Amino acid sequence: MGAKPLHNIWIRRQQCPCGDWKCYIKYEGDDKGAVQSQLLKRETRLSSLQEVVFTPYVGQIFKSDDEAFEYYNNFARKSGFSIRKARSTESQNLGIYRRDFVCYRSGFNQPRKKANVEHPRDRKSVRCGCDAKMYLTKEIVDDFTQWYVSQFSNVHNHELLEDDQVRLLPAYRKIEEADQERILLLSKAGFPVNRIVKVLELEKGVQPGQLPFIEKDVRNFVRTCKKSVQENDVILTEKRENELMELLETCKVTAQRDEGFVFNYSTDESGKVENIAWTYGGSIRAFSVFGDVVTFDTTYCSLTYNMILGVWLGIDNHGKPVFLGCTLLQDETSRSFSWALQVFVRFMRGRWPQIIVTDIDSDLRDAISIEMPNTKHIISIWKVLSKMSSWFSLPLGVQYSDFKSEFDMLCHQENVEDFEQRWNHMVARFGIGSDKHIDLLFSYRACWPFCYVRNFFLARTTTPEYSKLVETFLKNILTAEPSLQLFFKQVGIAANFESQNREECLYMPIKTCLPLEEHARTVLTPYAFSALQHEIVLSMQYAITEMSNGSYLVKHYKKMEGECLVIWIPEDELVHCSCKEFEHSGILCRHSLRVLVVKNYFQVPEKYFPLRWRLEGSLVPLDDQIIQNSNNDCSQALHSLTATLFSESFISKERFSFVHRELTQLLEHVQNMPVSAEVDLSIAPNNSNRS
Repeated sequence: MGAKPLHNIWIRRQQCPCGDWKCYIKYEGDDKGAVQSQLLKRETRLSSLQEVVFTPYVGQIFKSDDEAFEYYNNFARKSGFSIRKARSTESQNLGIYRRDFVCYRSGFNQPRKKANVEHPRDRKSVRCGCDAKMYLTKEIVDDFTQWYVSQFSNVHNHELLEDDQVRLLPAYRKIEEADQERILLLSKAGFPVNRIVKVLELEKGVQPGQLPFIEKDVRNFVRTCKKSVQENDVILTEKRENELMELLETCKVTAQRDEGFVFNYSTDESGKVENIAWTYGGSIRAFSVFGDVVTFDTTYCSLTYNMILGVWLGIDNHGKPVFLGCTLLQDETSRSFSWALQVFVRFMRGRWPQIIVTDIDSDLRDAISIEMPNTKHIISIWKVLSKMSSWFSLPLGVQYSDFKSEFDMLCHQENVEDFEQRWNHMVARFGIGSDKHIDLLFSYRACWPFCYVRNFFLARTTTPEYSKLVETFLKNILTAEPSLQLFFKQVGIAANFESQNREECLYMPIKTCLPLEEHARTVLTPYAFSALQHEIVLSMQYAITEMSNGSYLVKHYKKMEGECLVIWIPEDELVHCSCKEFEHSGILCRHSLRVLVVKNYFQVPEKYFPLRWRLEGSLVPLDDQIIQNSNNDCSQALHSLTATLFSESFISKERFSFVHRELTQLLEHVQNMPVSAEVDLSIAPNNSNRS
């Protein structure tokens, strides 16, 4: 096996945070291109095997000799033998014009000259002169090349194998690329071949001996790769050193051209670059607005450079990720993470975030506790949930789905005592008290369950929508090209706020006609208003009961449990709910809103509109972002018209068919119209006099 191609492939870090080398993470919902490619190849091959393959016959035509070989190979596997390519014949005019495919036991081995050794190897040959064969001949018909079966025989002079035996023939034993990576990783960690096979069987959930390859194949693969891997490591080390030096020079040139750009790096004892980090002036300004909650994502590493990628992100007032900086680290030790955190604080002019959200990582946790002692460390719940399948699906088997459901409910418990009680019950029910991953999660419990983190402002960074946006953001800056220069360019594009798609302040229709809803629409961004509007709508389903001490008990009209206590102090316009949604997300909860509505409040108190969710809190200048009032008038006119059209079209089937047909044509016509720079809103129709 030759050296691997030098591609800067970014993959998710697969080392499990439990620290066990034989334990690695396969992320739920992960759609890595390499894995998808392998799965696609495997599924294609299996589907081709499952298709009905008829016995070949003389005169059968194929588009190519490869197609014929694949067809005969599938037939052979179903029949209980394998094939190999034998003779090929070529001419000066036609090139190769004959292909011979034969049974793997065709012919006889010629006696070899034994080497001058005391105990020469004398293995018995499997060849027994079997005459099963398929011969192909090429012909050109109407300028098209095709191959036809000129001879075929399916007579064997040996027994054919059963399905569980034929898969062990060398022709059908394959080690997929994903398995090759895992085998090499375990081999470098010092695992013997027999343990590597056992680990792969456990990870794939198959019975012993049911892998698509055997221990001998693994041993041969490791032996073949050993030399090439060593040579490849030398090449990659040199490539890494050279490209890091080029990246450092690029940073120096960029800093001279852009005053806002800052970078830092560290070197080893020999003066070679080991860690490097950089950020931009726009990111530093963004931190001053949205630096209260920072996500430090260390999900990805580079196969080419064997480095960890760390990206700092914030969340803006439109709910989108904001680039704050990135770093490339030589390893994932607490020393490297400490350096990265120190540099980030230096980039941000000595300011620390109030909250830092990360994945589970003991070295990173130790570094945060030292470098950011006043910052609350939060573990993203979605990072936890993405690992559940790898940790518990195999040990629990058919019980895993029940365990997953109970764990999901446990994550959203609002009371610490209830959480710990139900945790103990869950551990006992599924018999996982000695599981190392359960111990790991419980040791981190102050950082991830809702009941422990509900008192901290997380700015909606733990929502599934934001997690998906972060993943998309990261994939946009990761490149498969073998160059750190291209990666640096991609990061620069992501950090350029002026080139990013700005949030369009689309007209948000009112759903309740409450004055406080109309007021909130003029203050909040569409993202924040949509979240608050959702709470306003749901608040209508709650009843309130005034308590003797002036507080209010707010309860859903159907649910018997889950009531909340709301404290209302009118002289200070202070409202506080026991659910702590406002403290957690900056969006007032449905329970508090219900009390405000009952108390005849027509506007939400200003203190409950945090700057980070307001329109004026945007990084882009306000005049460039807010749609003028006339635009709102236009949006209202269109909204009113479409609402009326919707209701009128459902009166009869004929009306609906007519509206659907006409709107389809209208949409096509509008899409083909030229786009002008300005919109003349004076032509907006006035629907106030609709008869």
